[in-house]
Amino acid sequence: MPALGSQRWLLGSLNCTPPATLPLTLAPNRTGPQCLEVSIPDGLFLSLGLVSLVENVLVVAAISKNRNLHSPMYYFICCLAMSDLLVSVSNVLETAVMLLLEAGVLATRAAVVQQLDNVIDVLICSSMVSSLCFLGAIAVDRYISIFYALRYHSVVTLPRAWRIIAAIWVASILTSVLSITYYNHTVILLCLVGFFIAMLALMAVLYVHMLARACQHARGIAWLQKRQRPIHQGFGLKGAATLTILLGVFFLCWGPFFLHLLLIVLCPQHPTCGCIFKNFNLFLALIICNAIVDPLIYAFRSQELRKTLQEV
Repeated sequence: MPALGSQRWLLGSLNCTPPATLPLTLAPNRTGPQCLEVSIPDGLFLSLGLVSLVENVLVVAAISKNRNLHSPMYYFICCLAMSDLLVSVSNVLETAVMLLLEAGVLATRAAVVQQLDNVIDVLICSSMVSSLCFLGAIAVDRYISIFYALRYHSVVTLPRAWRIIAAIWVASILTSVLSITYYNHTVILLCLVGFFIAMLALMAVLYVHMLARACQHARGIAWLQKRQRPIHQGFGLKGAATLTILLGVFFLCWGPFFLHLLLIVLCPQHPTCGCIFKNFNLFLALIICNAIVDPLIYAFRSQELRKTLQEV
């Protein structure tokens, strides 16, 4: 476990490799590039976690309150918010424990701290996998609603959606437990990176296809100069654009973390990679920022959800 204060131990298992494999500082007699290390105060982590916690609680409460939002698509969005809640809860818990330990208020055995570290690692890893899965589920749901509109309600039923949600959570928990248990195996890191790339590729293909179809309909509508269908097609374009924004934000916020995992495998001893490893705290902050941005996108893009949020 990294030392408290110098390196956060959230996802510490995935961040740490044996010293002979991954030196995070350059040797004095070794020339290398100047490293730019961004320092993230614990207070900032705590503030970001609390903001994300409040926002995602509001999203879950709004979807639970409004019966008009009780549909498979919004259930997937609600589960994505719950995944972000895991990020927030684990961050707030970790930061609070670190501050209490450093202040000497909380005194406990090293074994207990290690067990707490493992629990937090499982929480954050579960949220990572479930976030990817639910973003994929949302993309598939939107794809079916656009290309198979007449069969949508017979294909995407509530019982089927609940089974998918349960399967995603179970798979996420099992994956996170295996990842944390066997974190020192290269194949685990490669599987995580491969899963991230595969899900992004799948969602990118679906979004591009949806946007292409929406643009095709828009051109046809403009050519026919009719006013009956633009509202429906505009809604489809708006939904595709919303999910594209979500995917882009997710990629920007999670991409550096997965790059970190990939570089642990490819160049653990290279000086340039060592500079990137030193910014692990920044990568974690970006992950928490993703949990903050997601609810804002939902609130501004969904009129029904925004109205319910105002009531809440």
